[in-house]
Amino acid sequence: MKDPQSAVPAPSASPCYVNRELSWLQFNRRVLEEAEDPANPLCERLNFASIFQSNLDEFYMVRVGMLMDTQHLGATDDKTGMTSSQQAAAVLERTRGYLADKDRICKELLRELSGQGVELCRFGSLQDKTQSFLEKYFTSNVLPLLSPQIIGRKQPFPFLRNKQIYAVATLKTKSGGERMGIVPCGDGVLRRLVPLPGDSQRFILVEELIASFLPRIFTHYKVEGAVLIRLLRSADIHLDEASSEMSDMLAEEYRKSMEKMIRQRKRLRPVKLDYHGKLTDTMRDSLCRCLDLSKKHLFSSDIPLDLSFMGALRDMLRDKAELFYPRRVPQNSPNVDALVPMTEQIRKRDLMLSYPYESVRPLLRLLQEAGQDPEVVSIKMTLYRVAHNSKIVEALVDAAENGKEVVALVELRARFDEENNIGWSRVLERAGCRVIYGLDGLKVHSKLLLITRMHQGQVEYITQVGTGNYNEDTVRLYTDFALMTASPEIGADAAQVFNCLSMGEVVEDSHHLMVAPACLRNKVVALIEEEMLQARQGNAAYLGFKLNGLTDKLIIDKLIEASQAGVQIDLIVRGICCLVGGVPGLTENIHVSSIVGRYLEHARIYLFGKGERRRVYISSADFMTRNTTRRVEVAIPVCDGALRSHLEQVFRDQLRDTAKGRVQLPNGDYVRRDGELFNSQEYFCDQAYSGAWTLPGLQKTPTPKPAKQPSVPLERRPASSVRPGAYVTAPPASKPRPTVKVKAKRSGLLGRLLGRK
Repeated sequence: MKDPQSAVPAPSASPCYVNRELSWLQFNRRVLEEAEDPANPLCERLNFASIFQSNLDEFYMVRVGMLMDTQHLGATDDKTGMTSSQQAAAVLERTRGYLADKDRICKELLRELSGQGVELCRFGSLQDKTQSFLEKYFTSNVLPLLSPQIIGRKQPFPFLRNKQIYAVATLKTKSGGERMGIVPCGDGVLRRLVPLPGDSQRFILVEELIASFLPRIFTHYKVEGAVLIRLLRSADIHLDEASSEMSDMLAEEYRKSMEKMIRQRKRLRPVKLDYHGKLTDTMRDSLCRCLDLSKKHLFSSDIPLDLSFMGALRDMLRDKAELFYPRRVPQNSPNVDALVPMTEQIRKRDLMLSYPYESVRPLLRLLQEAGQDPEVVSIKMTLYRVAHNSKIVEALVDAAENGKEVVALVELRARFDEENNIGWSRVLERAGCRVIYGLDGLKVHSKLLLITRMHQGQVEYITQVGTGNYNEDTVRLYTDFALMTASPEIGADAAQVFNCLSMGEVVEDSHHLMVAPACLRNKVVALIEEEMLQARQGNAAYLGFKLNGLTDKLIIDKLIEASQAGVQIDLIVRGICCLVGGVPGLTENIHVSSIVGRYLEHARIYLFGKGERRRVYISSADFMTRNTTRRVEVAIPVCDGALRSHLEQVFRDQLRDTAKGRVQLPNGDYVRRDGELFNSQEYFCDQAYSGAWTLPGLQKTPTPKPAKQPSVPLERRPASSVRPGAYVTAPPASKPRPTVKVKAKRSGLLGRLLGRK
């Protein structure tokens, strides 16, 4: 697959830098490569194709929307010097090449799918008998539900909803005039996959059926042409800035203001129009004029405009195990005794869970036990994205019912999860929890839990810091770490974080935790400088970072400086990486790699130094400017020697991944790593299954096996519970995003709260 990276040259800039938006497109291209890779099972390749599209949708809604909104400001990228207009032009051009690759790959995937007995058909290729059947189906089941419109002086151009599919017809009047007709093709009413008669699994998409029978809709006109379109609208509402204007509002007023802004997002300006079929010049001009959209934002597609239907097709092949990844389920951690209370175990030694290889149950058990523990005084927790059927929230509600002080910081500005979080905040408040909403202009992205106990007259803390959200759905899909400790020093720092959040302040300094925005980046820079000093003194110096993104120019420049000082640097960056390693004389000691595989690499690990000097942290923070300067993030030192060794080994294993790992070349391109085939994610699964992650000095205790539960296939999980664009299949376009739905307990306060109107 040829990368058109060099098609749009950037302004003169250091060869060490890559533009943020173009680097993200490179990441999504690596996702598309997984759809093309024959080493992946067919149904998983279909899933990667869907992921590519949902990722690209969010990118255009958020990032391209931002670029379009800022073109008049003259702002430039601080690393490459590209203006917003130049970045948008480069993104559009590179997108065109990637979409051509996507069409080619998806056509091949659909051909392979038909070879497995599941076929998506085109209307024109069907026999007359089948077409007659579809005509009757259309007349009875589709036509009565349609709302067509003809554009004219008395019928203005309609509002086109984000990501919905429409059939657009060129109509000739009896007098020879030309009109435009528009028909919505879904909106949650119509069945997307229409089965064809017979025993085989053959289908046609409802939008193609509608486009094929437009003459049955516009009976007083001659249909001279038809095209299917799908529009993307900007989602670039500046919730961070807006929240500062709402700082003096009461909680319910704040929530209602957020809901109003979310509704406004649905009507923002168009940023991209995909079309399927022949688009005449006249129709193109009309659509661009009515949508106030430039022609360069129009993209032709030879395949269906929305790939979310692929999940339903995959489900039809569930009996063919060879078409899917081997079934893997999170294992019970060998370091957690199911028969001993969690607090008692954590007081003896730090514990860490590695998702999705190990189960989230010990964390849930910790919360549930805390709610019942008479020595527990309070439970404080930050909630950024939670599951729709959240056992985490259920445990907090139960704790409040049992008289515990429960403080929950619910971040209402978690993009695309705002409605879910607004609903949960109301549930928590009704349960008697104290709900706070973070700081003006700063999102609270940290994953922090603090349980405070009074034991024999002494204050004790149990602190948990994670790299991923408190979400039982995503822990099966994202690789993350969750560290639990009884360290009084860490607990004191965590208490300081919550005190500051409660008072609307930021942590200005902390002793052990790194806490953004005031005391994370400066501490990272100081530790980098310490390695530079070691290198200049002739000692072995090392830095290793596993991140989701790297955009912070201050840290990037410090890494470049460290490379020139002789520090060896390994970077494992899943997504955006604005730094190019291996550039002679500048970054030749920096080695950049990326892993795109079965699971979304989401954990953050910081390694500073070598040997006895080494310091190891896990964190919720990437080295992106938004994380280091505009969010509340937490990094925690890993002090237990066995846990530290485990993280170091995970890092080394990922550096040698040849199955899903790519290495960055000095020109910024990514290529597969050479060597004997090694898949780090599958290896970690095997390690978890075999119990190889047992900590030294800890007897592996047999744990009761939980009741067998059916695995949740990737494409069957609740799509609305996972952030769009984050390694998930987009929710079907025909189904609107559900409001908060919670699986309530059969009894108890949560069930009663959720029953209220």
